[in-house]
Amino acid sequence: MAREIDEAWIEEAVERYRRIESLRAEFDKAARALEVTVRSPDGLVEIIVTASGDITDVRVVGDLDGRRNAELSRSIHAAVTAAADAARWARDKLHAEMFADYRRLGEA
Repeated sequence: MAREIDEAWIEEAVERYRRIESLRAEFDKAARALEVTVRSPDGLVEIIVTASGDITDVRVVGDLDGRRNAELSRSIHAAVTAAADAARWARDKLHAEMFADYRRLGEA
């Protein structure tokens, strides 16, 4: 049994695919450019991270006076953990904004 090919549907699907690919490239570029700054809970360490997860700067901004290596290590660990969370948050927010008009597969 022969079926007709719906060329309009195919063209629409190809155009939609191209638009999504274009948006994906824009998203990747924006994620690399969007930076978030976080600090350790004690305010000692500051980290700048992109939404793509790249750490671009680490600074010791608090006073080291009398701090031990273990304290500095905990501050760095806390700041890196916060930076990873911030990058994920920024990436999710950017994705929601850029792809708001597109439903996920299977959604009505």
